[in-house]
Amino acid sequence: MREAPRYEGLFGRDTRTPDSFWISLRYFNFYRMALAALFLGITLYFDDALNLGSYRLNLFRLVCVAYLMAGVVFHSLLRNLKDLFNLQLSAHMALDIVAMTLLMYASGGIRSGLGVMLLIALTGAALVAPRRLALLYASLAAIALLLEQSYWVLRFDAPEANYLQPGLLAIGCFASAGVTSWLAQRVAANERLARERGRALETQLRVNQLVIADMQDGVLVLDREGRVAQHNRQAQRLLGVESLQGAQLADLLPGFGERWRTWREGERAAAQSDLELRGRGLRLRLMEAGAAEDLALLFVEDTTRSRTEAQQLKLAALGRLTANIAHEIRNPLSAISHAAELLDEEQRGSDRERLTRIIHDNTRRLERLVTDVMQLNRRDRATADRVALNGWLAAFVADFAANEALPAERFGLETGREVQIVFDREHLRQVLWNLLRNAVRHARRAPRSVRIVLSAYADQVELNVIDDGPGVPRASQGQLFEPFFTTESKGTGLGLYLARELCAANRATLEYVDDMQGAHFRILCREAPGA
Repeated sequence: MREAPRYEGLFGRDTRTPDSFWISLRYFNFYRMALAALFLGITLYFDDALNLGSYRLNLFRLVCVAYLMAGVVFHSLLRNLKDLFNLQLSAHMALDIVAMTLLMYASGGIRSGLGVMLLIALTGAALVAPRRLALLYASLAAIALLLEQSYWVLRFDAPEANYLQPGLLAIGCFASAGVTSWLAQRVAANERLARERGRALETQLRVNQLVIADMQDGVLVLDREGRVAQHNRQAQRLLGVESLQGAQLADLLPGFGERWRTWREGERAAAQSDLELRGRGLRLRLMEAGAAEDLALLFVEDTTRSRTEAQQLKLAALGRLTANIAHEIRNPLSAISHAAELLDEEQRGSDRERLTRIIHDNTRRLERLVTDVMQLNRRDRATADRVALNGWLAAFVADFAANEALPAERFGLETGREVQIVFDREHLRQVLWNLLRNAVRHARRAPRSVRIVLSAYADQVELNVIDDGPGVPRASQGQLFEPFFTTESKGTGLGLYLARELCAANRATLEYVDDMQGAHFRILCREAPGA
């Protein structure tokens, strides 16, 4: 099988040649024609007075004319045949080497100084040629310089010491071609990288524009003076303005200009605010863009829509709660009604007392149900109190034990460093009261059977209520916090549901942790700032 030529790719077709390479080659050809015309004009006007063509003037002029005509032919090829770049470049360099060598010979050899012109041609070619071709051009130029000097040594017995100057010039050809080619490749690699990153950035910008245009929130890009530099359609719709470009923020949002200036001065607490504009509730949030132009982003959120959706969710939840309440009330009422009918029929005292007790028990159950439902209505009325948990928990446990007529040694309180949280005191008392009552009901009657463990790390606070009872079965853990779910015949099933809602109202979380034999409830909240 015939092997492909080793350097087949150097002179073949390559569609990846950048347009800038063709432009550079065209400029080099203009330089070639200008140089040939300049040399020809000098010799026609001054003859050989400037040492150009001092040995053979007619040959010098003939080479200049041929050099100029070849440049014209190459110019025509560059305009009509934009292909085979390396082949065309090699033809240009071959012409330069031959022409410069003949011009140097016609001017008396290396002494004329025209050999330096080869360095200019090699440097220009090395900018756009592969490194192997650049070194090939340098080799050809060095061979031409040495052959030209050898002609003078062999033909006219010139001293061998005269080889020093063409030898140094040959070394310069290799150095010029090698260094220029290396620098050009680095520049080309950086250019490719910049082009790729430019395409990636352009793609990212298009994606960002599509995302921003389809956002439900309005987005405004503001300059340092508070003028709108860019915006999406949603911002235009929310603000109800036909044109936002270049508009002043203080004119668009009356009352927000002062907050904008405060935020620009470094007061980050002013980054978010709510206001009413044309009957629409808006939440405004400022954010730095992190750009050298000192731009800022303003996000405009329609809180009216959010409130409407939240209200719909509340109404749906209220409907389910009402249905559950009606179901829960029906059972006690049915028992009371049945007990009253039997009370009319029975005459004996013992039966009368039993039926009366049924009526009283179910009446109290209805009372507890109504009380818990009323507590649900108060869950949003949270007061942000600063509570020092270490002292507060000790007083709370003592109060709970006294009110429930329980020995204090049944409770174990474990606290570490002093911890403060922001929590409504009455809500916290009601949540812990419910958790402790459940724990006491299921725990054993032993010292420290119910433990309250307080721990804090970073800015996270954990308040754990743990008992040594049987725990909650896995099958029931998913329903623990559902309203009206209870395992007690006399319970309303609203205790844990209400406790979780009160925690949520205070930006805390109540969860059940299945990590031990007994029951483990954990309240997670943030430590108060500056504590």
